[in-house]
Amino acid sequence: MMQWQTSSSWNPLLVLDFPTQTRHLTTAQETKKTAADSYNFLINWLERFPEYKTRDFYITGESYAGHYVPQLAQLILNNNKITNQTVINLKGIAIGNAYIDYEDGMSGMYDYFWTHALMSDEQHDAILKDCNFSSMASMTETCSETMRKADADRGNVFFYDIYAPLCDSNSTAPSLSSFDPCSDNYVFTYLNTPEVQKALHANLTGIPGPWDSCNGLISLFWHDMPDTVLPVIKELMASDISVWIYSGDTDGRVPVTTTRYSMSKLGTPVKTPWYPWYYQGEVGGYAVEYQNMTFVTIRGAGHFVPSYQPERALAFFSSFLEGKLPPGQN
Repeated sequence: MMQWQTSSSWNPLLVLDFPTQTRHLTTAQETKKTAADSYNFLINWLERFPEYKTRDFYITGESYAGHYVPQLAQLILNNNKITNQTVINLKGIAIGNAYIDYEDGMSGMYDYFWTHALMSDEQHDAILKDCNFSSMASMTETCSETMRKADADRGNVFFYDIYAPLCDSNSTAPSLSSFDPCSDNYVFTYLNTPEVQKALHANLTGIPGPWDSCNGLISLFWHDMPDTVLPVIKELMASDISVWIYSGDTDGRVPVTTTRYSMSKLGTPVKTPWYPWYYQGEVGGYAVEYQNMTFVTIRGAGHFVPSYQPERALAFFSSFLEGKLPPGQN
């Protein structure tokens, strides 16, 4: 547990490495079980540290946490209605560059590549012609081949920040962010160290092969992944908690285009129109407040926003916790 300082006090920051389904994942299990495991952990933690039971509680996460966080929030709100049950005082969620809808994820990704000059008009037209992204079940071999050609158009560009240098690059061109492109290599080495795995109680059964930050083999055998959690997000929007969705605008994996497509599907009216927000005299990103939801971009940030733009990320999260829109220009 760490401490987070708001304008008036210090508050506990609990970092949860989701059990079994993520990180040192070995089998494909349904995402609802991850919510149940996480919920049980939180209940047990509050029972052990009852002084925190009345504190306001917020959940944040990025990438596939676009599924995990809304599902956990939904479970908390439902279980809070049960009598004689420990109540988690959930006040809000924030999900970043969040995978929440398959169709928007695929269409938005290739539209982002095209609008950022990372693929040709011809390959973009072919994607529109050959691919039906309405569900994972609609994928065809023709579409897969077209996607491979479109990906070849992009070349060797870092997927999670299209403007970042490559780890093995000798380029001296300045980066837009403070991100170290070799971070994955450091994490790979560290988490495959036997002493570290032992300390983390990971890979206790000695499964062969290295741990990886994004294991494609697992995805091949994961057949219970829901296509969308938009109905869950709509349910949360109808509750009394705050729902914020944010997006680093240089991410190619779950780009800002994808998130904006999902905003449209949620179909909620605008309260505060799109405006630039500022940090230290510069545009930190853009924000729009909808009815029961807020969408914020972080300028110059890749897939995991705090890794790329830590100062702008801090300004964003401070606004989220204070329940205020990011500041406009004075």
